[in-house]
This record gives sequence, C-alpha cells and structure tokens, in this order.
Amino acid sequence: MMTLYGYWRSSASYRVRIALALKGVEVEHRYVNLRTGEQGAGDNVARNAQGYVPTLELEDGTQLTQSLAIMDYLDATYRNPALMPREPILRSKILAASMTIAADIHPIQNLSVLKYLRAEFGVKDEGVTTWVQHWITKGFKALEATAQQYDTLFLMTDDPGFFECCLIPQVYNARRFGVDMDNFPKLSAIDAACLAMPTFQIAAPDNQGDAM
Repeated sequence: MMTLYGYWRSSASYRVRIALALKGVEVEHRYVNLRTGEQGAGDNVARNAQGYVPTLELEDGTQLTQSLAIMDYLDATYRNPALMPREPILRSKILAASMTIAADIHPIQNLSVLKYLRAEFGVKDEGVTTWVQHWITKGFKALEATAQQYDTLFLMTDDPGFFECCLIPQVYNARRFGVDMDNFPKLSAIDAACLAMPTFQIAAPDNQGDAM
C-alpha cells in the first residue's frame, strides 16, 4: 500500500486526499505536524527536500512531492474516473484555473509565509488576516468570472475533477479566514455540490480523526 505523508489542515495534502478518494485508492496516512515543526525534521526533509507536505510514497519506495504532480501521477496511473479531460483546450483551461489556486493564491498564504510575516516584519494577527483575505479574494474574483461563463455543475464539466481538488481546500481556508463567500456564488455552488459527496467528506480536514 502507498503511504501519504501529510497534515490534516494542509491544503496541499487535502487536495491529494480528495484525488485519492475520487479514484478510490486507499493509502496509509502518516501525519507530519506542521504546528510543531515536524516538517523541518530530518525524516521529512529526507522525503521532501523543501520540508513540505505532502509526499506520496509508492509501494516500491519511490517518493513523489508537490500536490499537483501527485494528482497528475494518480490520473495517469488510475485512469478512471479521470480528473482531467482529454480534450486539449478544456484540459488547459482547467489546469490554468487549478494553477490560479495552487501557484498564485495558496503559496502566499501558506503557514510558512504567515509565520515569516509575523517573525520578520512584526505583522499582527489582524494584519495577517487582511493579507490572506486580500490574496484569496483577488484570485477568487478571477475564478468566479471564469466559472460564470459555464452552465455546468462543476468548473467546465459535469463531474468533479482536478480543479475541484484544488478549490475545495482553498474555500475551506477562505472560510477559516473570514472571506465572504457570498461574493462568489458559482464557486460556492461548486463547493456545496462537492461537499455533499462522500468522496469529498472522507477527505475533509475535520474527518481526519487523531491527526488533528
């Protein structure tokens, strides 16, 4: 069985948990406590040179990092259901929307960034919250405009896939930091449709049990 090293509230780990659940792939979960700094310990750095999570360790010991790369591996290895459409233009558009979250929104409100703001620049909690809200809102405005162009239950498709693996963890974070999701009705509708599905419920942070 493969092993996923992650953290219950890590957005990147959450993405991979959703992808695994959608694919029906079972893994052993081992948790790296980001709050106590376990990500910087030798064992985790040996798995992931950046000292991040998640890492997916395959049965032969191969270790894969970066959530989107892991999701791409899962989609290539476990074909059904597909996370990405085969049609090239639609695939590119969904990947672009996914990267808006994974490359633009999420990195600058990551735990390590927020700790740096506090430690190096003396930013207080209120300022940190404002920072997070700003970048999530900016990205979500663009994604909402894109989503409004399509009359589909999910983004550009009628089944959840690659984008939804990225969106749902980011909406979870948005709510944690007090972003008003009423401003993003289409994204909220996608989120609600996903959270009604058992596959998304299994992957949710609050359902990770002892890892919390």
